[in-house]
Amino acid sequence: MTIDRPDLADFTRVADQWLAARFDRVAQDGRRRFEWGVGPDEVRVFQEPDPAVEVDALPALRRWRRELCAGGYGWIDGPLEYGGAGLPAAYRRAFESLLRNYVVVGDGALTISLGMIAPTILRFGTEEQRRELLPAMYSGDAIACQLFSEPGAGSDLAAIGTRAVRDGDGWRITGQKVWTSGAHLADIGELIARTAVEPRHKNLTAFIVDMHAPGVEVRPLRQMTGGAAFNEVFLDNVFVSDDRRLGEVGAGWQIALTTLAHERNAMGNSSFGGAGILSTERFIGLIRSQDLQDDPAVRRDFGELVSHLRMARWTNEVMAARARSGAAPGPEIALNKIGLSDNMRRVGDFVGGVLGPAGVADAGEWGTFAWTSVALGAPGYRLGGGTDEIIRNTVAQRVLGLPRDDERAGKVAR
Repeated sequence: MTIDRPDLADFTRVADQWLAARFDRVAQDGRRRFEWGVGPDEVRVFQEPDPAVEVDALPALRRWRRELCAGGYGWIDGPLEYGGAGLPAAYRRAFESLLRNYVVVGDGALTISLGMIAPTILRFGTEEQRRELLPAMYSGDAIACQLFSEPGAGSDLAAIGTRAVRDGDGWRITGQKVWTSGAHLADIGELIARTAVEPRHKNLTAFIVDMHAPGVEVRPLRQMTGGAAFNEVFLDNVFVSDDRRLGEVGAGWQIALTTLAHERNAMGNSSFGGAGILSTERFIGLIRSQDLQDDPAVRRDFGELVSHLRMARWTNEVMAARARSGAAPGPEIALNKIGLSDNMRRVGDFVGGVLGPAGVADAGEWGTFAWTSVALGAPGYRLGGGTDEIIRNTVAQRVLGLPRDDERAGKVAR
């Protein structure tokens, strides 16, 4: 299907007029430089909105997405037959750039839904699934979550224990998932279940599960930061019709890898390798607040931290240039995630070293205890999107061509 494509400049001008007619512009004085001790001292590297607040915000989120879709901006680079506008990605990026100038709800709660699950359905879904689910997802009517990790199979996804058993024209699914972001908001979930005993990697199947179906229970997981951004999801004999199977029986492993690739891409899209984590001014303010600006060890650690964050920013710019030229993401997407978690760890270590006991107890002093969420939240990045160890193995084997551990052991034995 083809469309009359507007000139990019005309598209941008019309889109700006459309936004201006509906939303307030961001106040210019809202972009003033950071000043230590002024304003809220909340500091986070891991977003942990209150689940109840997120639920209350859903109606506004859905209105925002429906308005975008009505205007033709809901899925700018998506196929026309599935509700998209059929335009190149450059038009989407131009629109996203315009959005920064306006006070809008935004898609923060839809990162998994639109950044990971929708692309997977677009690739592996049946024609009926694409026509039904993709327009609903981009309009906000169907929010999706990812049901992969389990208590006994987080990084080793092939070892999951959730089982799907044939039952007439559908399947009965029983098991437990964990670390499920956004399950409390979701209408549907992409689930990987075991549908055969063996062989490994060929005994898994993907499904689209109705999160409101009988037998689905979502429980919040309280983290050591105090937040509850994740959930446990229990599935007790949940019926899923076969037309909700995603891909072929036994093809779940490949489908899961595709979703995980999109997850790693989405994780690094706005903060490649940790670029843009907090501000240099805030770190300097922290050091001065503890009167450590002349401490040689702190000065050294600060220099190393800023160097790593700057390298991430420059790499991010290279990747953005590649994307603008139309190049597909390469293996650096996996390296991006490792860089992100490494830099998060550096931030947590640096903050802990500067604050010492001042970061442990809440004495009411601006800019001290608030950093606890950084120190406690940073380790979580080593797990999200696949643990660093798993990703390093992936890079070693699939990018560098190194042998697997069992292959190497076999050669030694021979």
